[in-house]
Amino acid sequence: MAPPLPGPLAHLAPLLSHYGYWAVGAVVFVEDFGIPAPGETIVIAAGVYAGAGRLNIVAVAVIAFAAAVAGDNIGYLIGRTGGRAFVHRWGRYVFLTPKRFQAAERFFTRHGGKIVTVARFIEGLRQANGIIAGTAGMPWHRFLVFNSLGAALWVGLWVTVAYVAGEHITAVYDEITRYQIHVLVALGVLLLVFLVRHLVRRRRPQE
Repeated sequence: MAPPLPGPLAHLAPLLSHYGYWAVGAVVFVEDFGIPAPGETIVIAAGVYAGAGRLNIVAVAVIAFAAAVAGDNIGYLIGRTGGRAFVHRWGRYVFLTPKRFQAAERFFTRHGGKIVTVARFIEGLRQANGIIAGTAGMPWHRFLVFNSLGAALWVGLWVTVAYVAGEHITAVYDEITRYQIHVLVALGVLLLVFLVRHLVRRRRPQE
């Protein structure tokens, strides 16, 4: 019998109970090329099920990884072929407004592969990652390497944490999210320092 899923994971119980691995693959896949879907949540819920013996932990991890990489590559293809025209016309339907897209693209262009890897852990950027990479003209083989690395880290983290934490996953998730925000703020400050330093160095010869 399936274990009861705690807190915000509970609504995924019927989906996982009826479709199992198919649900994990499908939800992660569609989320990763911009369609609003609880990709991260279903990976965590599947990890809890695996910890209770309802699903196989290795199968959950492999399927989530493959779906994440495949979904981002669909996004990359959309960005590469449709680019800005697609985003401006259809982006608002998946909460990717032109303003949000331009901000993400500027950030992405400056930091390339590092952003592709870290984007997996950032809500909003996770869904737009592939589209932005394709639109920005990042070489596909480079995108594939960094995207696969990010997917492996993301899946590995949440599947392992959920598998071990079980019914306590909600409290653990809240703690990780809290520290994740602190880390992202620290990275933002660090990037700002580097940017200011770069601008100061560029201005010195002209003065």
